[in-house]
Amino acid sequence: MKTLKDARVGSTVTVAKLHGEGPVKRRIMDMGITKGVEIQVRKVAPLGDPMELNIRGYELSVRKADAEMVEIQ
Repeated sequence: MKTLKDARVGSTVTVAKLHGEGPVKRRIMDMGITKGVEIQVRKVAPLGDPMELNIRGYELSVRKADAEMVEIQ
C-alpha cells in the first residue's frame, strides 16, 4: 500500500482510498482530498513535515500524519 506520504516531489498521484475514522477522516475530506482526485506534490519542508500539495486548483499544506491516511495509486 502506497500512501501520500511516500509520493515524491513533483509527482502527480490519484487518491485511491481514505483511511482513518470519525473526525479525522472528515477533516481530510473537508480539505478536498476525496477518492479519485488528483494531487500534485509541490514541496516538502526541510525536516519532512508538512508537505505542500496542489489540489483542485489551490495549495494545501498537510502534515505527514494526515498524509499517511491517504492511499494513492
